Amino acid sequence: MKKILLLLTTSIMLATPGYAGAKAQRLEIGDQSADFSLYDTKRRLRSLSSYSDAKALALVFTSTECPLVKLYLPTLKTLNESFSNRGVQIVLVNSDPGDSFNRVAGHAWENELPFPVLKDFDQSLAKSLGATKTPEVFLLDGQRTLRYRGRIDDQYTVTHRRVAPRNHNLKTALNQVLAGKTVETAETMATGCTIDYSGNPYADTALSYTTDIAPIVASNCLECHQKGRVGQIAFNNYRQLRRFAKTIREVVSEQRMPPWHADPHYGEFANDRSLSDDERNKLLAWIDQGSPEGEPATSQTAANDAQSPWVIGQPDLVLQMPVEQQVPATGIVDYQYYTVDPGFTEDVWVQAAEARPGNMEVVHHIVAYIVAPGKRIFDRDGETAILVGWAPGDMPARYAPGIARRIPSGSKLRFEMHYTPNGEATVDRSSIGIIFAKKRPEREIHTNIMWQRELLIPVGAGWHADTATYQFRDDARILTLMPHMHLRGAAAKYILTHPDGRQQNLLTVPYYDFNWQSVYRFKEPILIPKGAKLTVTGVWDNSADNPNNPDPTREVPWGDQTWDEMLNGWVDFVYEKPDHPRDLAANLQP
Repeated sequence: MKKILLLLTTSIMLATPGYAGAKAQRLEIGDQSADFSLYDTKRRLRSLSSYSDAKALALVFTSTECPLVKLYLPTLKTLNESFSNRGVQIVLVNSDPGDSFNRVAGHAWENELPFPVLKDFDQSLAKSLGATKTPEVFLLDGQRTLRYRGRIDDQYTVTHRRVAPRNHNLKTALNQVLAGKTVETAETMATGCTIDYSGNPYADTALSYTTDIAPIVASNCLECHQKGRVGQIAFNNYRQLRRFAKTIREVVSEQRMPPWHADPHYGEFANDRSLSDDERNKLLAWIDQGSPEGEPATSQTAANDAQSPWVIGQPDLVLQMPVEQQVPATGIVDYQYYTVDPGFTEDVWVQAAEARPGNMEVVHHIVAYIVAPGKRIFDRDGETAILVGWAPGDMPARYAPGIARRIPSGSKLRFEMHYTPNGEATVDRSSIGIIFAKKRPEREIHTNIMWQRELLIPVGAGWHADTATYQFRDDARILTLMPHMHLRGAAAKYILTHPDGRQQNLLTVPYYDFNWQSVYRFKEPILIPKGAKLTVTGVWDNSADNPNNPDPTREVPWGDQTWDEMLNGWVDFVYEKPDHPRDLAANLQP
C-alpha cells in the first residue's frame, strides 16, 4: 500500500511530457550547441571550453527535490565511474527557479556528486536546448553536436519502478559516440518533473521604489550599504539605487547579493539576509521596468540618512587603539597587538559590542580579546575569552535579553589587528563600541574556537576536509556558529552528534566566501544535551583551479597569514541551567 501511495504521489508531482514554450527553440539532433557561461557550485564560471578535452559531454538537467532525480543519482555516479576515464564528462545543470544556489551547492556536497553542477539562473541554457524535464539528458560529441537527447534509461518513470533497466539509453549512446558511430536511438521521451518556465510573476505588475522596493532595501541591504560601512556604496536613497540598478540586477539574479551562504535546508537564522523568491522577483521586475520612483519617500530617506554609524546603535562606551598604526604601502605587516585598560573595578556585562576599523581599506580583521587577571585567552579545551571581532561581513555581537558576555573586574582588552597594505602608505586607529546590559543577566555567553591546529593541506588537493570537535560538559543552548578559513576555504558544516549517536546537521555552508565572514545566529537557540559532540568540518581547495589560491604547489599548514590556512569553528553558547538562579527567580515574580 505504501508503495502504491508513493507512486500515486509521485505521479501527481511529475507532469506529463512536453512543454511548448521550450520546444519552440529546442536544439535538434545534429545541431551544434551554442556556448554558455554558468556558475558551478564553487562560484566559478564554466562554459563549453571548460570541458574542451572531453570526447563527449552529457548535460543532465536536475532539481534537488525531484523524486526521479534522486533515484537516478546512483546511476549517474556509476556511469561516471565507467566513462570518465574514457573522456566523457557528465555535467549536471540546475534550471529550477525554486532551487537557490546555496541549496544546489549543499545538495551536491551531501550527495557527494563527483561531477560538476551548474546553476542556470536565468534558464538560458535550458531554453536554448529545449529542456523540459528533470532528469533529461543532452549528449554532445567532441564537436559539441547534439547526438542524443532524452532519458537516462527506462528503469524509473512517473508510473513504475523496474528492478533493472531494459534499455540503457545514455550508456548505449555514449558507447556509440565514443566508437564514432551514429546513435541508433537518438531521441527518447524523458519523464520527470517539469521545468518551470512561468517567468517572473511581477513582470506585468506596475511597481515603484516608494511602495514596493524601499521596504526590501531597508530590511535586506541598508545594514551594510550605508556611508562608512562595509557595503561601500550607500543605497539609502532612490537616486543611488537607480544609478546602480543594472549592477544590482546582475548580483541579485545570480544570488550573490545580499550575501548569505547557508544552505536553507538546515537551520533557521535570525540574521538571514537572503531575499525571498517574492522579494527577488519584485526587485528584478522593478529594474526591468526602468526603476520607476513613484511618490518620493522623503521621510524614509531622511530616517535612513540619520542612522547611527554603529550597527549596534550608539555605544555606552567607545575604546580606541591607544595610538595610530602606520601601515606601509607594500609588504607584509605582522599581526599588531594593542592593550587598552577600560578601568573596570567590578564585573561588567555586555549586551552588544562592535569593532569598527578606522581605515577599512587596510584593516583585514580585528579581534578584541578579554585579558582577565590570572586567566588565559585560549583555554586548553578551546574556550576563548573574546569580546567581539570584525571582518568584512556580519560580525557585531548582539545578545537577547537575559543573556550577556562578562568582562571580569580588572580585565584589559587586547586589540588583535591584521593589516593588508593597499599600495598607499596610510594609518589606522580602530575602535570598539560597547553597550552594557541594564542588569545582571540570567546566563553568561561562552565561546569556543573549535580549532584544528594540526591542519596540513596536500599539494594540489581540490577537496580536502578536516575537522575539530567539542564535547559539551552540561546541557546547553547554541546561539551562533561561525566557520573561519582563509583563501583556500571552500565549504564548511557543523554536525551535532547526540549521546545516543543520532546526528543532526546544524549548519551547512556549501560555498565558503573568505571575503564575507558571516556569523550565523539561530532564530531559536539549539538545545544541546550533556555529552553531545559538535564537529565542524572545513573543506579547502588547494588546486590550480581555485582562483584565490596563492600557491597550488605548496603544502599548506596552519598559520595566521592568509597564504596559510585555518580551521576555526567558532561557537557561542549558554548553559541551560541559569548562571544566576536568584536573578532568574526575581525576574519571574508577578
